[in-house]
Amino acid sequence: MLLKILILFTSVSFIIFGVNCLYSQKMVLEFQRYGLKQYRILTGILQLLGSFSLMIGFWISPFTLVGSGGLAMLMLLGVIVRIRIKDKPYLLIPAIFFMCLNIFIFGASLIHIM
Repeated sequence: MLLKILILFTSVSFIIFGVNCLYSQKMVLEFQRYGLKQYRILTGILQLLGSFSLMIGFWISPFTLVGSGGLAMLMLLGVIVRIRIKDKPYLLIPAIFFMCLNIFIFGASLIHIM
């Protein structure tokens, strides 16, 4: 039950992140600050795909692995970007949190599948 709640929380969070990434002027400016403006739309689409994959995983288990693994990788890249541009350490917390959460979901889902 806890795993399903975490999956739902992550899914909803990444729907919000993905939509913001695609449509928010703030995110346009953030991606310019990162030096990655050409990847903003791709990032938003990948966030939405990861979220939808997690939701489909409620019925088709392997999708949970794909979604959580992909989102964990996206968040790892987010951490690397923020370190590279020398952001303040507290700005790393959300990316680290969601990376760890998706790694947990991946591992717990892998155990359930096996």
